Amino acid sequence: MKAVVWTGPRQMEIQNIDRPEPGHGELLIRIDAVGICGSELSGFLGENSLRVPPLIMGHEFAGEVAAIGPGVVGHQLGERVTVNPLLTCGSCPSCLMGLESLCATRQLIGVHRSGAFAEFVTAPAANCLPMPDGMSAVTGSLAEPLACGVRAARLGGVSQGSRVVILGAGAIGLMCIAAVRKAGGSATMSVEVNPGRLVTAASWGAEKTCDARTQDPAAVIKELTGGQGADVVIDAVGSSITRRTAVDLARPGGTVVLVGLHEAESVFAANHIIRSEIKLTGSFAYTREDFAQAVSMLAAGDLPTSGDWLETRELEACAASFTQLVDDPPAAAKITLIP
Repeated sequence: MKAVVWTGPRQMEIQNIDRPEPGHGELLIRIDAVGICGSELSGFLGENSLRVPPLIMGHEFAGEVAAIGPGVVGHQLGERVTVNPLLTCGSCPSCLMGLESLCATRQLIGVHRSGAFAEFVTAPAANCLPMPDGMSAVTGSLAEPLACGVRAARLGGVSQGSRVVILGAGAIGLMCIAAVRKAGGSATMSVEVNPGRLVTAASWGAEKTCDARTQDPAAVIKELTGGQGADVVIDAVGSSITRRTAVDLARPGGTVVLVGLHEAESVFAANHIIRSEIKLTGSFAYTREDFAQAVSMLAAGDLPTSGDWLETRELEACAASFTQLVDDPPAAAKITLIP
């Protein structure tokens, strides 16, 4: 089969490799759509210790069941599915509490095993959710990033009337806007440096956009909130600058949710956090409940699934797309590949 193999920093190539066979409890999925995730860009650059070459990346995907492994029940050939790529044990304390994202032995398709930048991939049947009739594969591939947004809104305690700021209007930032609005909160402000993405954020429901190149986000949010600050701030970027900004934008007693994984370490104004009783929490991936909610949101039409924010390209454009996303990010927040 055809696959895109990452062989080292900034190096990806199309290779012909053997088609995988599903093991016990697994399905073989023919990939119909697979998105490029921002977290994969650091891997592409060789800056992510979890991703080791040679590796087939790709964990945001949907497709069709092409073969069924032994021990699988409840699935059939030709079934269209979207796949939760987070593999968990189901028996550790975290899993038993419904916190699968904190599983002691968690793994991710496309990181710890071959992913979906290929024509076929295997996945546990338990992680494959049937797509509703009429849902396209491109839409189905958005379940994974949307689940990240659902998780961030949940951990932020977003509820009816919450005033929320989202830093970053890439794919995860947009998904956070959708999840915040679904939870009853207000996407009070979206902060970005890419003008095209700010336009998209406004079309998704951000009430105010802030170009961080020319505006001070803290001054803008204070004006919008009568000097208080936001109830919840979600950092979907993960740089030291955006993490510090997130703390600055939160009101006393507010919550900061860190989603972005760009930089490994950051310095915070710790005394300000303490004196203002700002709650600071990380948000990693999602639980099975979050993923199922994301699929339900997609089925309900709770976010745009087409438009200038999303580009589809052939799988052969994978390497060039990664290079563009690193060197000159386009206005499109999501690039989805079609094998």
